Amino acid sequence: MSTYPHHVLTTALAGLRSRVGVVCLLMLAGWGMGSPSVGQEVGAGAFARMGFDARGVSLGNAQVADPSADVAPYYNPALLSSASGQRVSASAAVLSYDRQLQSLEFTTPLGPSAGAGLSLIHAGVTGIDGRNADGVHTETLSTDEFALSLSFGNAFAEWLSVGAAFTLYQSEIAPDVDPARGIGVDLAVASQVTDRLHLAAAVSDLLAKYEWNTASTGGRGTTDRFPVRVRVGGSYTLQDGRFRLLGEVESRLLGRDRRRTDRVVPTTAGPQQRTRTESVLLHGLRARVGAEYQPLEVLTLRGGVDRLGVGGGDGLRPSAGFGLRQEVGTLDFRLSYGAALEPYVRSVMHLGTLELFL
Repeated sequence: MSTYPHHVLTTALAGLRSRVGVVCLLMLAGWGMGSPSVGQEVGAGAFARMGFDARGVSLGNAQVADPSADVAPYYNPALLSSASGQRVSASAAVLSYDRQLQSLEFTTPLGPSAGAGLSLIHAGVTGIDGRNADGVHTETLSTDEFALSLSFGNAFAEWLSVGAAFTLYQSEIAPDVDPARGIGVDLAVASQVTDRLHLAAAVSDLLAKYEWNTASTGGRGTTDRFPVRVRVGGSYTLQDGRFRLLGEVESRLLGRDRRRTDRVVPTTAGPQQRTRTESVLLHGLRARVGAEYQPLEVLTLRGGVDRLGVGGGDGLRPSAGFGLRQEVGTLDFRLSYGAALEPYVRSVMHLGTLELFL
């Protein structure tokens, strides 16, 4: 039996857990930065992967294991088990190239250990110059995409929460083409390893795809699959909850059908061409990190980097922002702002979020 006093062993174990938490986050970030992306930025539903609200975007979207209460279930539906009360959130972005991005969300606790959420994301592009075959302007076009999600999360133990989300996607790209719709499924888990260290994992957009029918415009039916995203991450809290580090790694898988034309030369007939379809699997690996510091009770500062490991330095998406909190009677208002430098084009995305706790 050990001769060390109990308080000495407790202090030593707490220090070891603290070091393990920091090492886990560094490993997650290092894995993403050291592994090049094999796939490309392809796949339907890209608007739903830009980020949900100002807090998430300013933290580099590294929120799969965020231990904060009232995290948007967009990042991990299992986190709904920590919902503190009924919450209404509205976000709007300012983007270049006539793009739009808005979102609405409602979350609420269900019983002592569960929560539910309902959210809607809208994205679109306006002012598209429509022209005929002769190059003459005919009309001004626009596109719209929507994602309506219903999420659930439940804590089966103090250290384990499980969640799921079901999302209905719709895309409208041309007036003469019927909207395409698809349903995606998210599955997630979150674990509180220690008071400071949280780990989580999520699989997003299972089964999601768009099926297009463009026969009315002389085309044919086609299917666009969403990439399946597998995210694993962690968070570590310091300074009595005032400072938090977050990190995650995402593996993105996308199956596509590719047509290939082979030339064959029969012995009796002339040369002929044969077309065949083959399936390929594209894979991409990326990481994201974020940090949050609360110097005052009403002010929180945030920063992060998304898309680590994608396209070198040109593919990075650094971000920063802040959050303000004000109570008016029994109501709790929170205002957040986030700015992210978009990859390649180097324009800035501005996003504002207003939250009301009922």
